[in-house]
Amino acid sequence: MAGTLYLVATPIGNLQDITFRAVETLKSVGIIACEDTRHTKKLLTHFGISNKLVSYHEHNEAERAEELVESLQKGISVAVVSDAGTPGISDPSFRLVTRAIETGIDIVPLPGAVAFVNAVVASGLATDSIFFGGFLPSKKGDRRRRLQETASIPSTLVFYESPRRITAALSDALEVLGDRQAVVARELTKLHEEFARGRLSELYSKFSSATVKGEIVLLIDRVHATTALVPTSASLAQRLEQLESAGIERKAALKKVAKEFGMSKSEAYRIVQIDKS
Repeated sequence: MAGTLYLVATPIGNLQDITFRAVETLKSVGIIACEDTRHTKKLLTHFGISNKLVSYHEHNEAERAEELVESLQKGISVAVVSDAGTPGISDPSFRLVTRAIETGIDIVPLPGAVAFVNAVVASGLATDSIFFGGFLPSKKGDRRRRLQETASIPSTLVFYESPRRITAALSDALEVLGDRQAVVARELTKLHEEFARGRLSELYSKFSSATVKGEIVLLIDRVHATTALVPTSASLAQRLEQLESAGIERKAALKKVAKEFGMSKSEAYRIVQIDKS
């Protein structure tokens, strides 16, 4: 009989946030697959768990997934954990889950902490529709393109970000999305937990002059009819190129861009022409 693959959520900061079921499951399985064995060892030691640990991260995911599936097929149950939160949310496990499904292995998710969910419910932004975009790209051009792709989504936008890139992310979000309401949630469930709320311009000013530490969730309000986008030649040209690449005729694309940026088509055309000169 094959083993069971458990996807076990672990605390994102406060160790007391782990569930009784998670502890019992981690004690019962034959193998615990984790991103960083040293990090997970601290959690397991805290709860008196000494089961076999193996590393499972983005650099060995393909090879390790096959090894773990072989163990599961031999009847050994496996628990997958990430360094913090729910495995599979901006963490490895997709490949293993896919292979387990292909081989008919039972998969059991154990609910628990997810950083972006905790951030959303305490943000003060609308929770009826949420778009989670994972980590924003590290390169400026890629990041701006990603933000542009989400500009018209009628949902609260949620991203993970690192402390060293949060200022750049806020700057790009301000220019691409306009001065929307936003929240920077930092160090969730930890001693120095912080929710910084305000417009993107205010948050940029706050964090550009501060030393930022800890994991961050960036939340941005959905697009509203009154949201004023900042009409730069670069952002207009990027959006126009994006629409034309999608097969929209230039005249129709220019009209759509003008509407998105809250200006006349002639004004949008003028700004795009400036970019070409």
